[in-house]
Amino acid sequence: MSGKELRFNSKVIHGGQKPDKAYGAVMPPIYQTSTYAQTSPGEHMGYEYSRSANPTRSALENSLASIENGNFGLAFASGLAAMDAVIKLLGPGDEVISTNDLYGGSYRLFRQIFEKYGIKFHFIGMQEVSKIAALINSNTKLIWVETPTNPMMNVIDLKAVSELAKSNKLLMAVDNTFATPYLQQPLDLGADIVMHSATKYLGGHSDVVVGALVVNDEVLAEKLYFIQNASGAVCGPMDSFLVLRGIKTLHVRMQRHCENGKHIAEYLLAHPKIEKVYWPGFKDHPNHEVATKQMKAYGGMISFVPKGSSFKDSIAIVEKLKVFTLAESLGGVESLAGHPASMTHASIPKKQREKSGVVDSLIRLSVGIEDVQDLISDLEQAIA
Repeated sequence: MSGKELRFNSKVIHGGQKPDKAYGAVMPPIYQTSTYAQTSPGEHMGYEYSRSANPTRSALENSLASIENGNFGLAFASGLAAMDAVIKLLGPGDEVISTNDLYGGSYRLFRQIFEKYGIKFHFIGMQEVSKIAALINSNTKLIWVETPTNPMMNVIDLKAVSELAKSNKLLMAVDNTFATPYLQQPLDLGADIVMHSATKYLGGHSDVVVGALVVNDEVLAEKLYFIQNASGAVCGPMDSFLVLRGIKTLHVRMQRHCENGKHIAEYLLAHPKIEKVYWPGFKDHPNHEVATKQMKAYGGMISFVPKGSSFKDSIAIVEKLKVFTLAESLGGVESLAGHPASMTHASIPKKQREKSGVVDSLIRLSVGIEDVQDLISDLEQAIA
């Protein structure tokens, strides 16, 4: 079943999937094998070596393509491995314009790995598309977008950026990890590449590390498939199975993440000890209108700054939490709290972090699907 004719809630379960050919298994089996028997050199049943392709990974890649309304899906060993493949499309002298408020690991990959190979990166706020246009030159090849951004929840107009990219014959890639295809589908808004850390919401249970890319263009897909195979940063069959299983409940989990996120954001906004709350659902949030236009809801990711707090004060708050778990990552069924300056964004220099709002007192929440009153009570005791 291609899934093209299905609505989203059905795509997550059926999109790109079919019963296993051998015994009709409804869930794709875990093909835990490295190689496949051939009847003659080069003659096989579609698979020859699991770095190149594996039936379980193929099932996941078909599902990824379906839920993002794309034609081709690729699964990797991690979100950063997926990003690595995208940047390997470029060469020395090429330039990339990137969101300035983005995941610290993405920044580290760009600056500490790829810059030494002659690729130049520009980091700017993309809430105003004119700022992107001002940086485009003959060497520009890619615009890298993350929206909502990590951890400031900035919203970027994907349609406007895609129009700019197309008018200048540039590739546009979108990190859709925070929103997931349940909330927004960048390919439909003009993006060329959608990337996910499938470790997060797509897997949904904090038990797997996987990355994903989805594209529409066949030529671009072939280039990425070549890089995937040649570089070898693929996910294994068990990891593929776990993410595929997670995707099947994405729609019901995201609905609760969004509902709980709204309650938590409103609670924090009204709290006398909280100075700032960053969540795209507030009417005064920058580009709230854009979020309303391109997203189905506003998500379960929230960042906030306690009043008059220092680095130590915010650390004390996250250490006191009992229902929220102090941990890296996001998007699991359990609620997580993090301190970006010392955790997810520690690889970004302090001066660079603070330019985009990632101050030492900022706390980031990944709101899970627990009872929201338990989550509010937990925040209350920790902030008090």
